[in-house]
Amino acid sequence: MQFEVFTLLPEVFSPYLESSILQRAHERELINVRVHNIRDFTHDKHHTTDDTPYGGGGGMVMKPEPVFEAVASVLGPQPACPIILLTPQGRVFSQAIADEFSRYEKMALVCGRYEGVDERIREHLVTDEISIGDYVLTGGELPALVLIDAISRLIPGVLGDPQGAADDSHAMGLLEYPHYTRPPEFNGWKVPEILLSGDHGKIEKWRREQALLRTLKRRPDLLEKAELSDKERKYIEELKRNA
Repeated sequence: MQFEVFTLLPEVFSPYLESSILQRAHERELINVRVHNIRDFTHDKHHTTDDTPYGGGGGMVMKPEPVFEAVASVLGPQPACPIILLTPQGRVFSQAIADEFSRYEKMALVCGRYEGVDERIREHLVTDEISIGDYVLTGGELPALVLIDAISRLIPGVLGDPQGAADDSHAMGLLEYPHYTRPPEFNGWKVPEILLSGDHGKIEKWRREQALLRTLKRRPDLLEKAELSDKERKYIEELKRNA
């Protein structure tokens, strides 16, 4: 997967991308992240990328020329890949969207900044707009890293465990079941006996039930869209009655 990132703060990306799983994925050529400084595509001595908004109001707006030129210089005049604007006005990012994006060979991420971007960038350049939540950040750099991380985990070979991403919270439509590791007892708190039993069938059943229970308690809204069997739906109704 090739990520082309367009930003005013390229220095933000290296510390995270050069760590842990993403670094190993890059070394194994499973992902490649190229970060482009939008300021490099300005033509005045101050490298101006923003200006005051027409009609008045506070804040500054990202100018269209440097963004269009940056994208065209890297992707060509008619880009064939998705161009994603990171903005609080976009559709809210989810595991399903991460899975959708992981199927592309290349994608571009445009990091908004200041009060926002010139509307012509939205109308005539980007193909999609993504938000990572209903709150406002100072720029799109952190959201871009969130997308890169979430999408990369779904690319075959990036995680050491091939099933790791499939078991994650939201991947199966539910929150993930509880995890335990050594020691078997800590401060008097014991690991559930079933996890020490070696009976994989019972362990899988326990984990699924715990995922259902945790989702019901913390994110009951997810149960409306989760793919559940009739037996699991009856189990949830029983949990509700006994709550």
